[in-house]
Order: sequence, then C-alpha cells, then structure tokens
Amino acid sequence: MLILNDPLTGYAFACLEASRISAMRTAASAVLAARWMNRQQRHVGRMSFIGAGFIARTILDMFVSDGWTMDAVSVFDQHQDSALALVGHAASHHGLHSEPGDLATCLQADVVVFATTAPSPYVLEPVFQPGQLVLNISLRDLGPEIIAQANNILDDVEHCLKAQTSPDLAVQQYQHRSFITRTLAQLMTGQVELSPDKASIFSPFGLGVLDLAVGQRVYRQAVAEGSALPVPQFFFESARW
Repeated sequence: MLILNDPLTGYAFACLEASRISAMRTAASAVLAARWMNRQQRHVGRMSFIGAGFIARTILDMFVSDGWTMDAVSVFDQHQDSALALVGHAASHHGLHSEPGDLATCLQADVVVFATTAPSPYVLEPVFQPGQLVLNISLRDLGPEIIAQANNILDDVEHCLKAQTSPDLAVQQYQHRSFITRTLAQLMTGQVELSPDKASIFSPFGLGVLDLAVGQRVYRQAVAEGSALPVPQFFFESARW
C-alpha cells in the first residue's frame, strides 16, 4: 500500500495499491537509463530478459511505450512457462520477434535486462563486451569482477552501496569506488561520459520518493477523472479540540 499524507496536517488523504506504481516507476527509470546510456538511440538489435515475471513484462511494455524498436527479444527464466509467457506477450502485444533462450545466449544481447529474485551473484565471469548495456534491475545477479570492469551508473550511490547488491559486493571486495562512474542524473546533465571501451551497467536501488511522486500524479488524475473512491469520515476526528 502507498499512503499519501498532507504535509501540513500529517493526515493521510489517499491510499493506493502500490505494486503497480512501484513496477511502473522501476520500468520508467530502467528505460530512461537505457536511452541515455544508448546515446538517445531507441533501436537495438537484440534485447534479452533474464527473469520473466511482472517486472520484466512491465519493463518490456515501457520500452515499447517509449518508442524503442528491436530486431529480436530473447527470454531466459528458470521456469520455462514464465519464459514462454513473456515470449508470447512480446509477440502478441507488441509484434516482436521473440524466442526463449539459454542464459549464455541472453547474456550476449545488445541490451540485457536482469529482473530476477536472485539473492546472490550467479553471473561471475566477465561476459559483457564493450558497448553492451546491462540493466541490473534485480541488483544481485552480477559478481564483483563484472562490476569492476564496467561503466557503472547508479540512481543514488549511497543507497545502492548497501544490502549486498552487486555494486556493494564489488566495493567490499576491492575496497574502493573508482569503478562507480556516477549517477543517472549526472549522466543526463552531461557531468560524466561513458567509456566506449566498456560495457555499461545501470544499477537502481530504487528511490521511495519516486513512488510517492508517481502516486501523487495517479491520485490527481483519478480525482480529475472522478474515478477516486472517497471514504467519508475515515478519521474519527481530525480537529485538535
């Protein structure tokens, strides 16, 4: 649940189901990062998804909504039925050439999207080539050596370097942060350039304040459309006396 509070009184004024809001925010930030890391180009030869759940589907939908085109989509998931479901969604909803693939094949795509529930790294050896874009959405799939050899763009450095994320594990192992390129905001404002000699990885820890911003927009639109459901007398009393 997402609760929006009045900053003047502290009382809640809206209650929203948060999973869809969080998924859309996650997808939007991923696609925004991909666009900037891809130098504003919105076409790739092949895009792969490692993990084929709700978040992966939302990210794919967001890529298409943002105007991206791709020659092919590959999907890997430990659960074959989930992989086939995302393959079918890409084909039926977006008209994309899509197919299931093994992990090794998917790691070779031009854009690789990790959207798993992995608790610790399982891709340990450096496998990415210069120019590849990696969206490390699930945060814990990649080993420290891979992180150390790439351009690394984070949403917030301090937020991301904790909780055993892949960048956090790399800092723990190497005892420095020199491989952290900077933040997405700094990339967008021209404060940093990506080395063309490396793969580029985006690792977003996820900023809760962005969920609040999206929630506020959803609330205002629902009120404007008349689709918000009021709950009269929700608070027993709101006056001090």
